[in-house]
Amino acid sequence: MSQTASPDPKRGLARYDPFRFLKRYMPRGLFWRSLLIIVTPVVLLQGVVSYVFFERDLETTTHWMARDIAADAAFLVALEDSHTPKARADLRAQATIMLGYPVTFLPGLKLEPPAQRRRGTIDRALDDVIAQQIRVSRNFEVTSAGNAIDIRIETHDGVLEMEVPRSRVTVTSPDIFIVWMVGSALILMAVAVLFLRNQVRPIEHLALASEAFGKGRAVPDFKPYGASEVRRAALAFITMRERIERHVQQRTEMLAGVSHDLKTPLTRMKLALALMGENADVQAMRGDIAEMEHMLDEYLDFARGEGGEASALEDLSDLARDAAAASAGAHGMETAIIDVDAPGPIEMYMRRKALRRCATNLIDNALKYGKRVQIAVLRDGRYARIVVDDDGPGIPIERREEAFRPFHRLDEGRNLQTGGSGLGLAIARDIARAHGGDILLDKSPLGGLRATLRLPV
Repeated sequence: MSQTASPDPKRGLARYDPFRFLKRYMPRGLFWRSLLIIVTPVVLLQGVVSYVFFERDLETTTHWMARDIAADAAFLVALEDSHTPKARADLRAQATIMLGYPVTFLPGLKLEPPAQRRRGTIDRALDDVIAQQIRVSRNFEVTSAGNAIDIRIETHDGVLEMEVPRSRVTVTSPDIFIVWMVGSALILMAVAVLFLRNQVRPIEHLALASEAFGKGRAVPDFKPYGASEVRRAALAFITMRERIERHVQQRTEMLAGVSHDLKTPLTRMKLALALMGENADVQAMRGDIAEMEHMLDEYLDFARGEGGEASALEDLSDLARDAAAASAGAHGMETAIIDVDAPGPIEMYMRRKALRRCATNLIDNALKYGKRVQIAVLRDGRYARIVVDDDGPGIPIERREEAFRPFHRLDEGRNLQTGGSGLGLAIARDIARAHGGDILLDKSPLGGLRATLRLPV
């Protein structure tokens, strides 16, 4: 009895990222991400502090200040209700002096009940204090008049009016707090920008040095500096670079010695054949020796990778035209049969001899197996391309990567290394990757193979 495996809920939850929609809005660079990590908590903290200050502390302070004024009003109303008119006038005069704001009485005046519920801080404070201390429902009005607040409260025979300065009821100059908050945030951001700039710069230099080395350019002036982790990464890069350069140098020296050791007996064989009479066997042996010398040169080129050549600023379009002319001449053709589309100069740092050999290998393969060859030089963003199309038999998609294997020949279909050593595409890809690029194979619009040399600019 077969059982159907149930999906793992944990695996599905692991793939679900609730913040995935935010990634498209996040900055890409390390500097801006680090700055965002520092600034975001500060902004959130200041927002919370501002809310607590304005909505809690400021409101509470204003409420208690309003309660003090309301208590003064309740006390004056109580005096108005319990003293004679002459004593009340004397008490109002003393209250004006002692409280610091005018207190007047409007005899015979009545106040209308409020049309809607009072919502101001001073209104609520008067409601509370009158209910607690006077214990009699009184109509009152609170209006703003410039820098003062006019408070009117009913008494038994009129209305008591007080012109209270606004500073006695509300907290003054809350904008100073805002200025301090914004000023401190700007200072913190300036310090963070300067600090992060100095911390990110060594990483940028390390990335540029690694990119330049990956493109085959020398970086002799690179020195590690910055934080200890960045220094360790830079030292690891320097160690890796030295190991690679030492490996290439040792391989080149070893192959140079092998070349010398192998070419010496080949030279003796050529001298011996020169002393022999001409016949079919001697001619066949001469052909074998020439083929061995050609194969040996290709082996050395593959192992050396043209590593001794220095990079220089060159025009890729001019290189493509030069390689096309050289390939056409080597195949005994006129350059006019090769269609080269290189509209404008594309300047980039390269090892010209090595890259010319790479382009020549691609064009040679196209000329060897096709009757029509088109070459185009393009630039697409950060990359420049040399595209070689032919109308030959092409290579099946499942065998295209196999064509790059050193010393390997395709058994059927298009044999890119017929008559050679099996290193044509291997050498071309090795040179392309030494420049930080690659070679891609695809089906050509002409029906054959499209070989694209892609290089970072």
